[in-house]
Amino acid sequence: MTAPLLTARPGAGSGFPTLLGKELLRFWKVSFQTIAAPVITAVLYLVIFAQVLQDRIQVYGTVPYTAFLIPGLMMMSMLQNAFANPSSSLIQSRVTGNLVFVLLPPISHREFFSAYVLAAIVRGLAVGTCVWLVSLYFSTMPIKHPLWAMVFAFLSCGIMAILGLIAGLTSEKFDQLAAFQNFLIMPATFLSGVFYSVHTLPPFWQLVSHWNPLFYTIDGFRYGFFGVADVSPWQSLAVVAGVFTLLATYALRLLGSGYKLRT
Repeated sequence: MTAPLLTARPGAGSGFPTLLGKELLRFWKVSFQTIAAPVITAVLYLVIFAQVLQDRIQVYGTVPYTAFLIPGLMMMSMLQNAFANPSSSLIQSRVTGNLVFVLLPPISHREFFSAYVLAAIVRGLAVGTCVWLVSLYFSTMPIKHPLWAMVFAFLSCGIMAILGLIAGLTSEKFDQLAAFQNFLIMPATFLSGVFYSVHTLPPFWQLVSHWNPLFYTIDGFRYGFFGVADVSPWQSLAVVAGVFTLLATYALRLLGSGYKLRT
C-alpha cells in the first residue's frame, strides 16, 4: 500500500524553492549537453532540409520552406527537452537511491509537481530560444503573433514536462524510460508536422495527424509566427489546454498517492 507524500506543516518553510533550484541547477551545470547539443541538432536539420528543399517547396502560398521549418524545429527541441528533464532526473534518483532525500523534507505533492514541471519548462524554453536566435541567420521573418507563440510554447513544454514526470514515476529502469521515449515520444513528435504541412498528406494520414496532440502544439506555435495554420488556433489551444489539464490532474493523483515513491 502506498502512502502520500508529506504535506508541508503550517508555518514550516516550503521546500519548493530548493527543489526548483536543484532541478534548474541540474541541467544548467551540464548546459553543453542539455542546451547546446539540442540546438546543434536542430541547426543541422535546418541546414540539411533547407539546402535540399528551399527552392522546391513553399507552404501556405507565401511562406518559404526554411521559415516554415524553424518553428517546427523549435517546438520539436522544446518538447524533447522538456520531457527529458524530469524523466531523467527521477530515474537517476531512483537508480542511484537518492530519491529518498527529495522525499524526506516536508514538501507537498503539489510543490513536488510544480518544481519538476517548471524546471522542465525553463529548459524547454531555453533550448527553443537558442534555436530561434541561431535560426535568425537563415531567416528573419517577423513573428506576427508573439503572444500566441508564447502561450503555445509554455503549454506545450508543460505537457511534455508532465509526461516526463509520469514516465519518471512509472519507470523503474533506464530501459523502460527508453521504451517510452522511442515508441511514444519520438514517433508522436516526428509525425506532428515538424517538417511538413499535414495538408500535403493523403486523407488517411491527415486524419491520423489530427488525433496526435503534438500536432496541435506545433500548428498553434506556427500560427504565432505566420498568422496562418492548418487548423484554427483556437481549436489547437483548446486541445493543448485540455491535454495539459488532464495530464496535470493524473500526475497530481499519482504524486498524491505516493505511487512508486513510498511503499
